[in-house]
Amino acid sequence: MLPFSIFNRAERKIFMSETNEYIRDWIESHDISEVECLIPDLTGNARGKIVPASKYCKEYGMRIPEVIFTQTVTGEWTEGSDVVNPVEIDMFGVPDKSTIRKLPWIEEPTAQIIHDCNYRSGEPVDLAPRSLLKHVLSLYQAEGLVPIIAPELEFYLTKPNPDPDLPLEQPMGRSGRRYNARQAYSIDSVNQFDPVLDDVYDFCEVLELDVDTLIHESGPAQMEINFLHGEVLQLADQVFMFKRAVREAAMRHDICATFMAKPLAGEPGSSMHIHQSMLSLDDKRNVFDDHGKPSDIFLQFIAGQQTYLPPAMAFLAPNVNSYRRFARFESAPINTEWGYDNRTVGLRVPFSDSANMRVENRLAGADANPYLAFAASLACGYLGIKQGLSPRDPLEKSAYDLQQNLPRTLEEALQSLSDCKPLVDLLGERFIAVYTDVKQLEYETFFQVISSWEREHLLSNV
Repeated sequence: MLPFSIFNRAERKIFMSETNEYIRDWIESHDISEVECLIPDLTGNARGKIVPASKYCKEYGMRIPEVIFTQTVTGEWTEGSDVVNPVEIDMFGVPDKSTIRKLPWIEEPTAQIIHDCNYRSGEPVDLAPRSLLKHVLSLYQAEGLVPIIAPELEFYLTKPNPDPDLPLEQPMGRSGRRYNARQAYSIDSVNQFDPVLDDVYDFCEVLELDVDTLIHESGPAQMEINFLHGEVLQLADQVFMFKRAVREAAMRHDICATFMAKPLAGEPGSSMHIHQSMLSLDDKRNVFDDHGKPSDIFLQFIAGQQTYLPPAMAFLAPNVNSYRRFARFESAPINTEWGYDNRTVGLRVPFSDSANMRVENRLAGADANPYLAFAASLACGYLGIKQGLSPRDPLEKSAYDLQQNLPRTLEEALQSLSDCKPLVDLLGERFIAVYTDVKQLEYETFFQVISSWEREHLLSNV
């Protein structure tokens, strides 16, 4: 869908009339009684309102305060920011008709619709993650290019944990025993959780999510779902919907699903690998390929990611826990080296035919907001193309033998982001200011917590 702000007043009226008619007909044909009006926030969680369908079909959208984008993952609000209007002005939620779905986990016929955020002028709210992703995609469109991605998303199934001071435990499998074995690619291990995963696939079918392969990953009860490749905004919406669906499916079976990057000590973390390719806007040709060889654009894209992904890590690893995942020899990259069919590097190029030439960004965690992770990854590649950068030579050995060039903490990542002028200019000073304010407050809140490790080892020994 084209950005709402490009229309003049008359065109905007026609566009919204067609959208509203489609939504009204869809709601009536599915006998919907309530509508979940959703806006993805900075953390990737759903904010919004639940509205009776009859009321929604009169208003087609909602009003919601702009300051929702200054709320942290703990529910706190940033204070003193001089870039957000202090009177808490309203945004206008504009429905994207392509995202309307019937929710399969609610008995009362309920629809969900993802909304874009606009000001009264019709201009998009630059603090909204969906707006930021659209902005980055528009930069590629201006160059005659269309990015294509395919995410791979990992998550753990765990026993419910009502006490956050206690470590997570593995859930019971169908065998009736606690499932605590590492069994990468094991079919029998997947089958232990067939009732949950059957519901996941059923939910995905109703939600029209293009999920493909399911595998058991390296951790106990750790799963990975691969999505089919497609256009970036659609895949971001699908990952956003998928996380809700998995949590709902797990709860039906008294199990929890978590996309936390490192939920279990001593076990592998959960990632969101992003396969990226690039089509010509004119002929839909994969421009990463040059007659069976990597094209100049392909190499420039990789060089941009090598250069700018380290300062963009606050989007790919957005939480204090995210940085526990990046450990040498633990199936997570520690640098931005690249190589062919090399799973130790941050940027892996799988062997493929010319039409499927792509690069896999292995840095993003499962806890990342998909809109921001995709926007940041593509922004880095865009800078490489525009600046004509050249990558380092592809690595043929283990990248774990080389130095780590990624931030080690959220605080370090935020400082690196703020200091990177090309990224700040591309993504917008106002957005970066608000995002870093929110994440800095989260880090400071975390830093006030005294851990059990500190009590155990420092209380009587220092």
